[in-house]
Amino acid sequence: MEKVFTKIANWVAHVTGLPLTFAVCCLIVVVWAVSGPFFGFSDTWQLVINTGTTIITFLMVFLIQNTQNRDGAAIQAKLDELIRVSEGHNNFIGIEHLTESEVEEIRDKCERAARRHDEKIAAMAARKAVAQKRAPKKHVA
Repeated sequence: MEKVFTKIANWVAHVTGLPLTFAVCCLIVVVWAVSGPFFGFSDTWQLVINTGTTIITFLMVFLIQNTQNRDGAAIQAKLDELIRVSEGHNNFIGIEHLTESEVEEIRDKCERAARRHDEKIAAMAARKAVAQKRAPKKHVA
């Protein structure tokens, strides 16, 4: 059941993201609007578009959420694997399961570490520039 749903969800997500699908939806709305005078702009005429769009929106919310959940999990698994095989800190693996405040605390620590690293690099670059200025220049003939 899950594989069938995933296959259908992927197909619907792909099809609904196509420009042709958008154009068809616009055409449906135009046809509905143009048909208004023929139906006297009746309550039933309005109910048709309202019901149709409500049902489609309701179903698409769950479909989009499912697609985003799978995409997010796949990206997270890939990032975890990159962390695992690199020189990164393995304690970052699985942090998506922490609370918002715990993740924010880790993010703050990472930002502070990055600033320290940037300052260190800038200081090294400054020392290198000063050393190059003090070095005697070689003349090429």
